Amino acid sequence: MTDRREPNVSMGNVSGSTFAIGSHASAVGHHGTGPQRDEVTEQLLAAVRELRADLTRVRGTEQTAALDAELAGAEEEITTIGQAGPSRRERLRGLLADSQSLLNVLASAGAVAGLLGQ
Repeated sequence: MTDRREPNVSMGNVSGSTFAIGSHASAVGHHGTGPQRDEVTEQLLAAVRELRADLTRVRGTEQTAALDAELAGAEEEITTIGQAGPSRRERLRGLLADSQSLLNVLASAGAVAGLLGQ
């Protein structure tokens, strides 16, 4: 037999919700918010996205495909967990060192565009 003095509580679908029950309970929700990133990580994410866009403008090779795949992984890590891990950063450093001639072409194109804008 139920005590009539107890409150009647009914909950529907609570997936994706934050709630607390009890007189001293508190709830803090973080649903729909991405991970916090510092300024350096924000700059890295922007540079990764810019380089991926630049790679679409050059003739694809195995080297550019490997670099793009690693950049895509870095972008995903940054957006989902807030940073690119040390092993990811090391792999990117290696691929970028191997792609130095490609990067020189892209850098020189940026320099030309900057000079043409004056």
